[in-house]
Amino acid sequence: MYICIEGIDGAGKSTQCKLLKTWLDKNGYKASIITEPTNSPIGKLIRKILSEPAPINDNQQKILGLLFAADRLLLKDKIQKAEDEGTVLISDRCFYSSIAYQEPEDWIREINKFAKKPEIVILLDIKPSKAKERFDGLEKFEEESFLKKVRRKYLKIAEKEDFFIVDANRGINIIQWDIRRIIAPSLGICQDNIP
Repeated sequence: MYICIEGIDGAGKSTQCKLLKTWLDKNGYKASIITEPTNSPIGKLIRKILSEPAPINDNQQKILGLLFAADRLLLKDKIQKAEDEGTVLISDRCFYSSIAYQEPEDWIREINKFAKKPEIVILLDIKPSKAKERFDGLEKFEEESFLKKVRRKYLKIAEKEDFFIVDANRGINIIQWDIRRIIAPSLGICQDNIP
């Protein structure tokens, strides 16, 4: 099974992915986490661009869109291998992030058409002001005005693609409990094993 946790910067994706993996391991599942961008040379280039002064101008957006699409192709075989081995793969972001962060949407969808689609997508929805409290704001993508725009796009995508939406303005354990309740039925995990 391929699960993706999405959300704006500061939503708690990395934390929730780790907690979910630990819970799945305890329930006898083999689980693994992947992140975007990856640690590949392409992923490292993406991180470098994100740290530069103006990554949200039009040209930079398109460059990032292409790089993220290329980085995802590197993950495609890893995702397939995990599924073939019966591993539950938890992804910290997937191509939906590019749809939310980069433009134009139709072009972003086209260049990501070969990316593997997750079976379950959970959007951690958080107010940008609350998200800002969780990080240092070093990247341009972490400006509150930009995050507000991205959050609106995420909510539109979630409605269109039928994501599960979890309120991420609450405590870490409550959020994790909601995530487990979403995933448990798909894996046949008894409700008694959710806490």
